[in-house]
Amino acid sequence: MIVVAGEALVDLVIDTAGAVAAKLGGGPYNVARTIGRLGRSVTFLGAISNDRFGSQLFAQLAADGVSADATVRTDLPTTLAAAELNDHGAATYHFYLAGTSAPSLTEVPAAALAPEAVHAGTLGLALEPMASTLVGYLQGLPNDTMVMIDPNCRAGVITDRAAYVRRVDEACRRADVVKVSNDDTEYLAPGVDPLVYARALTSGGVALVLVTCGADGTWVITAAGEQLVPAQHIEVADTIGAGDSFGGGFLTWWLGAGFGRSQLADPALAAQATAAAQAVAGITCRRVGADPPRRAELPDDWHVPRP
Repeated sequence: MIVVAGEALVDLVIDTAGAVAAKLGGGPYNVARTIGRLGRSVTFLGAISNDRFGSQLFAQLAADGVSADATVRTDLPTTLAAAELNDHGAATYHFYLAGTSAPSLTEVPAAALAPEAVHAGTLGLALEPMASTLVGYLQGLPNDTMVMIDPNCRAGVITDRAAYVRRVDEACRRADVVKVSNDDTEYLAPGVDPLVYARALTSGGVALVLVTCGADGTWVITAAGEQLVPAQHIEVADTIGAGDSFGGGFLTWWLGAGFGRSQLADPALAAQATAAAQAVAGITCRRVGADPPRRAELPDDWHVPRP
């Protein structure tokens, strides 16, 4: 089973006309839903409220095939994010966090302790006490557990940048795969070229770094080689959940193809997985909000590696 660790929240999506729609979200929550919809065994490790929004978040996990065995319920109200869309469908986020559900995670249920793989990131590495809980969890995983980290930096919620960067570094030291965007690297290492940042991670022991560059594609960086995987050209409704669908798609394809940690340093295989992940993210971008595709919406041979 894959464990996806981090926050679940509700996005209040505000379009350019000022209309507001409540959408279920949170980066890791979206990743878990993507994996579940694509048919792989997955559980969500995070705190979800017992309020009405929380009940919707919890029910949607079940509807998408995501186990709640590692999910912790709380009486704190659901965490909210206002997502303001620009003319290109990109979102700017403002979070309402104090005294809410997502940051409150302090325990890791037994169901999360022996996973096939783990995905963690976004607010899961930013908000206490959840962040320290998850870093400790990552550090205690068995050595053969594949770990994917997506910092997905949200500068607006970070009150101590130095502590946050140290925490991300700690998580990346346990990672086999790190996915970062240009915006992430600018926050984590201002002025450093994203590819230089990625190469430093591989030099430090990360097998594979994926640098997502939006319409310019995704760089696959390993110690054995580098490759740019071109982006698909699509009509974008918005980009909410695109990176999350990418991460979920990557893990689902990789594990479904029978690959593990030892093959991650092969740039050709990683490029195939990246293209498959882009196909998943592309469908999400065509729809409003974080609404990842189901397996039936992808080609029959989507999961098949090429020779």
